[in-house]
Amino acid sequence: MRKFDTKVQHLKYKVLREVARLAWDDRLLENITDIPKIIVPGKIPTMRCCIYKERAIVTERVKIAMGGDKSNPNVIEVIDIACDECPVGGYEVTAACRGCLAHRCEDVCPRGAITFGPNHEAHIDKTKCVECGRCASVCPYGAILDFKRPCERACKVKAISMSEDKTAAIDNSKCISCGACIYQCPFGAISDKSFILDVIDMIKKSEGSKKYKVYAIIAPSISSQFKYAKLGQVVTGIKSLGFHTVVEAALGADMVAYAEAAELAEKGFLTSSCCPAFVDYIKKQFPALAGNISHNLSPAATIAKYIKGTDPNAKTVFIGPCTAKKMEFQKEEVRPYIDSVITFEELQALFDSRDLDITSMEEGVLDNASYYGRIFARCGGLADAVAEGLKEQNIDFQVKAVSCDGIEACRTALLKASKKVLDANFIEGMACIGGCIGGAGCLTHGEKNKAEVDKYGQEAYEKTISDAISVLKKD
Repeated sequence: MRKFDTKVQHLKYKVLREVARLAWDDRLLENITDIPKIIVPGKIPTMRCCIYKERAIVTERVKIAMGGDKSNPNVIEVIDIACDECPVGGYEVTAACRGCLAHRCEDVCPRGAITFGPNHEAHIDKTKCVECGRCASVCPYGAILDFKRPCERACKVKAISMSEDKTAAIDNSKCISCGACIYQCPFGAISDKSFILDVIDMIKKSEGSKKYKVYAIIAPSISSQFKYAKLGQVVTGIKSLGFHTVVEAALGADMVAYAEAAELAEKGFLTSSCCPAFVDYIKKQFPALAGNISHNLSPAATIAKYIKGTDPNAKTVFIGPCTAKKMEFQKEEVRPYIDSVITFEELQALFDSRDLDITSMEEGVLDNASYYGRIFARCGGLADAVAEGLKEQNIDFQVKAVSCDGIEACRTALLKASKKVLDANFIEGMACIGGCIGGAGCLTHGEKNKAEVDKYGQEAYEKTISDAISVLKKD
C-alpha cells in the first residue's frame, strides 16, 4: 500500500529520513553533503532538467529538514530554485477566442487592457491588466482563463504573490501557516520547516537519563493515517523510537470541549480555539472579533499542560497533520507546555530512519479519550462535542453552531459575525478542508479519512466526556 499521496511527498520524506538517519548516529555534519547523491543517484535526471539542479534542490530541502532559515519566523518556506516551472499566471486569451464582433471583453475592461489582432482575436496587455476577471466572466466562448499558479489558488488568504524573479513569495503578515500551498505545489517548491533534529536530540538525551521523559501526544487524525499498519502498531512504533509513552491529544479535546461549552454559555458567542490557523486568521483578518476567541488552549496544549502538571520534568512532542501547530508551539502561551512538533510525514521518516517495521510489532494501547474527543479530527466534531459538553454539565444553553469546512467557509462566517448577521452563536473554524484529516502534514488525504476517524471514535471505551475527564482526575 502506498504511504503517500504524491511523489513530491515521497521526495520530501526521503530527505527527512536520511537527515534523521545520520542524526541518530551523530553523523549528520560529516555526511550532510552525501544526502543529495543518495536521493538523486547516478547521472541521469529524473525530475528536473539536469542532475545538478536536482541535487541543488535536494540540498535546499536538507536545509529545511534541519530547521530552515532561522531569520524567517514563518515555518512555511519557498525553495526558490525549485519554483521555476509554473506559468507566470494571470488572465490569458486562449485559442478558443473566435474574434467575435461583440467585443464584450473590451467593453468591460476598466483599464483598456484588451486589444485585437488582425484576425480580431483578443490580446491582454499585462502592463495594464489588474486581473479583475471581468473579461473572463463575459466572454461567450469562455476563451479567457485565469492561469494562477497552484500555490496561489490554494492560498485562500492571498498570502502568496510572485517576486521579481517570478518565484512564489509569502507575505508573513497574511500567512496562517495552514500549509495548503505545500500540498498543492506540483514541484514541491514550498515546504514546512522541520524540527525533527530537535526531537531526535530530545529523545537521545532522555535515554538512560532520569532527568526527563519524552511524551508523544498524537492527534486523533492519526486514525486515518499509516493505513498499511494497525493503529496499535503505530503506537508501539512510536515507543520504539524512544518516547516514554503515547498520549491522545483527544484527551485534551475532551477537556477543551467541557470548558469551551461552559465558556460559550457564559459569553453567549464564541469562536473555537482548536485550529491554530483559524485563530491566526481571525487575529490577522478580523481583529475586531479576536475577543470572541475561546480562551482555552488547543487540545494538544491542554493535554501537554496536564502532563507537565503531573510530571514537571516531562518533555512533550505533538505529532499530527498540522503545519500551523509548528507556529503555535512557539507562541508565548503554548511554549511552556509543548516542546516540539512533527507531522505524520516526519513520523514516517523517523520510523524508517531506524529501520522499524511497525507491521511486525505488537499492538499498543492508547489512553481512553471519549468518542467526542476523538472526532475533533474532522469538521463538525468540535461542534458536536461542545453540544455534548453542555448536556453533560446540565447547562441550559442552546448551542447554534456553524462548522466551517476550510478557510473560505471561515471567512464567510466571520464576515457575517462582524456585521452581526450570523445566525449562530458558535463558530467552529477548520482551516483545512475536512478538518485536521485534510492537514498538509498528512500522509494521505481523502474522504475515507472521515469514516476512519468516526470508526476510531466509536472504539472509545468511555462514551462520555465526563468519563474521560474523570480518568485524568483519578490519575
